[in-house]
Amino acid sequence: MSQHFDAAVVGAGIVGLAHAYHLAASGKKVVVFERNPRAVGASIRNFGMLWPIGQPDGLRYRMARRSLQIWTEVLQQAGLWHLRTGSLHLAYHDDEAAVLSEFVAGPGGEEMGCSLLSTADVLALCPAVRPEGLRAGLWSPVETCVDPREAVAGLPGWLSAAHAVRFEFGTAVQAIDLPRVQTSRGNWSAEEVFVCSGDDFQTLYPSAFAGSGLARCKLQMMRTAPYAGGWRLGPMLAAGLTLRHYPAFAACPSLSTVITRFFAEMPEYDRYGIHVLVSQNGQGELILGDSHEYADEIDPFNKQEIDDLILRYLATFLQPPEWRIAARWQGVYCKHPREPWFIAHPAENVTVVTGLGGAGMTLSFGLAERVVLGVER
Repeated sequence: MSQHFDAAVVGAGIVGLAHAYHLAASGKKVVVFERNPRAVGASIRNFGMLWPIGQPDGLRYRMARRSLQIWTEVLQQAGLWHLRTGSLHLAYHDDEAAVLSEFVAGPGGEEMGCSLLSTADVLALCPAVRPEGLRAGLWSPVETCVDPREAVAGLPGWLSAAHAVRFEFGTAVQAIDLPRVQTSRGNWSAEEVFVCSGDDFQTLYPSAFAGSGLARCKLQMMRTAPYAGGWRLGPMLAAGLTLRHYPAFAACPSLSTVITRFFAEMPEYDRYGIHVLVSQNGQGELILGDSHEYADEIDPFNKQEIDDLILRYLATFLQPPEWRIAARWQGVYCKHPREPWFIAHPAENVTVVTGLGGAGMTLSFGLAERVVLGVER
């Protein structure tokens, strides 16, 4: 066997990288195995939104804020692009404005430091927002944007240099019988293993996933070409459809009215689980999306209808200098129907961590800290 490590991490996506960081920061000798030459899964196929506003008040929101704090420290030390843009949720209907008002008045709004903005204040903050019919906006100052492709590609080098984490790319872990870790490039030795392999339910410990309730979710996204002249969007944007998606708004009394109206007026958006978000990376590209198709609905082909629906709704609240789509893609992550993440211990000193759904970027460093400390709830 190759040299011995205190801890091994399976998967170099953001959840695996976050665990590697906390393990190494606690003084452990860490190796990370990634089956691909670089991470290519859901961790690089998202908006790059560090999005605490989507988490319900209480533990999950506090974890998201803690995660954001760690993210910021890591990004600064690693010299990777990030920008605290804040976020705006836009209301174009009275029921949507009511939800925003209820949210600000509730415990979540107070904990999160959100404020309700007038139409004039929204347009001053983001002139690209469409003014026609705009009722109000919910402003949260903390949301931060990263470029997921850059961050996930850059963090391994920094972890290696700053924390002596060893990375073995192009190396698939095939079996674990501690201290032996069997891989496609020979056997290794470790005291404990953290399996952060995303939606791969078959390679390691398939029995731990069987009956877990975890389901795969496919999303479709797009990216524009960079905008000339350094045009910037400002805050990351969401609108009424998003109020249905994140649990942060679930307790607002008017949300049921919003849901009923959307179902009656725009049933195709429910069919594909579409809600529409916008972020802008450091290169000036807008990241647009997304949709949610689950389990048996997943196929390898993008649907033009979904992209068209996303762009149609986006045009109701955003007017950038131009629309020029430069890239389209799909991602797949796994999600639990009831729990915000999935943790299992299928063998002694083996921990499986996955199932963060669309909150992987937001919660990764906060959840990994708790897992490494042994505080999983």
